[in-house]
This record gives sequence, structure tokens and C-alpha cells, in this order.
Amino acid sequence: MVDADGYRPNVGIVLANDRGQVLWARRVGGFDAWQFPQGGIQDAETPEEALYRELYEEVGLTPRCVKVIACTDGWLKYHLPRRLRRSNSDPDFRGQKQKWFLLKMLGCDADVRVNASDKPEFDHWRWVSYWYPVGQVVEFKREVYRLALKELAPRLSLGTLG
Repeated sequence: MVDADGYRPNVGIVLANDRGQVLWARRVGGFDAWQFPQGGIQDAETPEEALYRELYEEVGLTPRCVKVIACTDGWLKYHLPRRLRRSNSDPDFRGQKQKWFLLKMLGCDADVRVNASDKPEFDHWRWVSYWYPVGQVVEFKREVYRLALKELAPRLSLGTLG
């Protein structure tokens, strides 16, 4: 589902532990690409429903393992470079518009399972400092990551930011 401006609705997930570190995951595919869990919002699905579905599909976590702390007020957009667009995508598709959620990890590290779905999107994960992903994610997502983390940061206690 692409909106009138060419953006597909999507959720982004920033999962923080007690130390203010965030879950950072490596994409499957033989290249060293790391990112936060994220995924498309399906027809008739709310952003919150998409959040929990994607959280389980990508890192195996159920709602009992997390607590939603905050969500970005509006949609944050990024353009997907043409070379990365699927050949069968909508011709008007430009990129993603995302609602970002900040979650607190209630479960333990053993609850994280990147192989929970039939088609894993990640093959490894780790905890990193809160701002680390901004400098590490692929260039076309950097501004969205910066904006999302900046908006969500005040919701974490200042003593836990790494």
C-alpha cells in the first residue's frame, strides 16, 4: 500500500535495555548491513499492531517481553534509492514513511530470537549505545534515524543513555 505521495507506511522499532543501549541487528544476505527492526504496515492494521507483528517476525519478541514507552508524533520519511527498489514495486513508490516506537526490554536477552520466522531478516544482533546507529546505518536512512532518536531520547531516563 503506497500513499498518494509515493510512500509506504512502515514502523521502526527502537528497543532499549536497562542500560539505555538499543538492539542493533544485522540483515541476512551476506553483507554487513545493520539496522533497527522495521517493517510495513499491512492493510487494515494499526501501527501498534504492525509493531508487535514485526517485533515477533524479526526478533522473536512477544508483547510480554516489552513495554511501549513512546512513539514519534508524525511520520518520518526516507527515499529508497532506485537501485534498491524491487522491479515489481508500484511505479509511484518513492520510499518509506515511518512511525517510530521506543520500547523498553522487559524480557531477557535469551528471548531475542532472530530466527523466529520462516524467513529471517536478521542473522545476528547486539546491544549498542543509543546514538551509535546514526553513524552506522546506510546513508539514505541516517536522517530518519537521527530525527527518530532525537524525538524519542527524552523519554528514556537521562541516566541510562549510553
